[in-house]
Amino acid sequence: MESHSIHKSKITATSILIALGIIYGDIGTSPLYVLKAIVGTKPISDTLIYGGISCIIWTLVLQTSIKYIWLTLQADNQGEGGIFSLYALVKRYSKGLSIIAILGATTLLADGIITPPISVASAIEGLSGVHGLETVFKPGNTVTITMVIIILSLLFFFQRFGTNLVGKAFGPVMLLWFFMLSVLGIYQVTLHHEVLKAFNPYYAYQLLAQYPKGFWLLGAVFLCTTGAEALYSDLGHCGRKNIRYSWAYVKIALILNYLGQSAWILHSGGQYLEGRNPFFEIMPHWLLLPGILLATLATIIASQALISGSYTLISEAMNLNFWPRVAVRQPSNSKGQIYIPSVNTILWAGCVLMILYFKSSEHMEAAYGFSITVTMIMTTILLSYYLRYIRKWNRITLSLLLLLFGLVESSFFLANVAKIKERWMFLFFELFIFLAMYVWFKARKINNRFTKFIDLGKYSAQLNMLSLDEDIPKFSTHLIYLTKANQHHQIEEKIIKSIFSKKPKRADVYWFLHLNRTSQPFDLYYDVTELIDDKVIKVTIHIGFRIQPKSELYFKKIVQELVERKELNLHIRPDGSTKYNNEADFKFVIIEKFLSVENEFAIKEGLLLNGYFLLKQLGQSDEAAFGLDKSDVVTEQVPLIYQPNNTITLTRKIETK
Repeated sequence: MESHSIHKSKITATSILIALGIIYGDIGTSPLYVLKAIVGTKPISDTLIYGGISCIIWTLVLQTSIKYIWLTLQADNQGEGGIFSLYALVKRYSKGLSIIAILGATTLLADGIITPPISVASAIEGLSGVHGLETVFKPGNTVTITMVIIILSLLFFFQRFGTNLVGKAFGPVMLLWFFMLSVLGIYQVTLHHEVLKAFNPYYAYQLLAQYPKGFWLLGAVFLCTTGAEALYSDLGHCGRKNIRYSWAYVKIALILNYLGQSAWILHSGGQYLEGRNPFFEIMPHWLLLPGILLATLATIIASQALISGSYTLISEAMNLNFWPRVAVRQPSNSKGQIYIPSVNTILWAGCVLMILYFKSSEHMEAAYGFSITVTMIMTTILLSYYLRYIRKWNRITLSLLLLLFGLVESSFFLANVAKIKERWMFLFFELFIFLAMYVWFKARKINNRFTKFIDLGKYSAQLNMLSLDEDIPKFSTHLIYLTKANQHHQIEEKIIKSIFSKKPKRADVYWFLHLNRTSQPFDLYYDVTELIDDKVIKVTIHIGFRIQPKSELYFKKIVQELVERKELNLHIRPDGSTKYNNEADFKFVIIEKFLSVENEFAIKEGLLLNGYFLLKQLGQSDEAAFGLDKSDVVTEQVPLIYQPNNTITLTRKIETK
């Protein structure tokens, strides 16, 4: 995944090439399996083939070109896209949009588990068409499954090292891939140009309305646009204009290849496909091995895009309080590239289980598509809020547009619902992701309700007195508390209790550090408020939702700047360094809550809060999440009393002599 700095308004050959390499892997490898999925074991007929291709063409027009390329790309959050970026733009207009964002993110992550195995399996199974390898790489056999698992495992293994080096080759590979799709399609279309009449939407209507069970074929048709969400998610990596211009080339290549496959099917001379893949059948024999190699590379690129997108999605979820803190790594110097080990492990295990369970791409086709239809519907809902409240669209125009997309996407959803019986085990993964996000988000809301903020000014005299009281042992020269208070003059009551209760914490300077998550992706700036001269200082760091915080690094940098600028007289104050040690004396205090045994919960709140604290244990510690060195951190535990048990009846028994 490249840095967000690639985002440009200027169109260049390089920027187009980067866009081809980053975002079109998923939708670009769809010709490997879409038409094969539509035809399946059904008898070949004009109604089936022309109707199927017509549905594909108009799905790419309506769903991909109009909805995503024209409309959704307008909803950029400081140049960034994706369902959480869109949610950050519109969340203030309705409280219920959090559930919409969670559903969309959950199903988008689920797509990241089935797309890599179906894409790679489709490419490897093409080797069964090579003379002498017909039985070796037969779909579903041990050799094919093993090969797919090896490729996927290597792909996930190398994530920890970053993808900068191989990423540079993504663009040229995908350029060559789409060129091959175009040439193969053009050759077949020139031989059988009558397939061009599939552009007439009447054939799509005929398939859906007149062909036996034709409506349910939309589940297979939908596979042609499953990568459309990636176009929006990667907006920040390529830029709107680069995506729109490159899509013109990609769309032509895809439609030409689909037309070419349909031409071959209609003139193949057989009544059934008999397991053949029309994508590989339209290749001349001399091109088969190089074509399969190129297809494998293209599917690896498609998988890489989804894996990188999953990392970004979880990173945004953490920063928007939808996901517990987990370890995030920076595998390279690219600002936009991250690696999340726990997500990498989950995706790898999920992909391997998918190929072991389904065994072949044909079986995966039957289960593919349901998740991404839900994602698209959720994006449409969020987009409607954006168009209405931010772009100020007319209600009637917006209603007509939503009616169109509602009809299209609800049709795809209903057709894909039939696939649930093929993917019932997959629902457990989606349920786990959804519950984790829901529990974390809702429980944090409950937790925040019990956070009491107080006016720091009321304690200024006490803090000053404590700081000067040499009878109390000095706890630290600089004492820093992380606070959630948005107001400059406020802090949590629990912080005051931490300073004064039991053994008071004496310090020369008391700092209160607030990390403010902004709705912009890459904000990073701060402001300073002096509440008591050179004694009590509040620092607010404004951090974009795509940035992983490094609080200690930021704080020390801020103090250094204040000293250099001779602000707040910090340059004449002691910093805790001595002739034996030239390092400043900083101590961060983190206050963690735990569920008190005094609580007596209702069922819902009990499940939410117990689930929240369980997820918290599974996630990162606060010092790691906020970027603090353990050696500089003191952690204190305070009880959370949500619903105290006041029904205890306790009597004293007095023994009589």
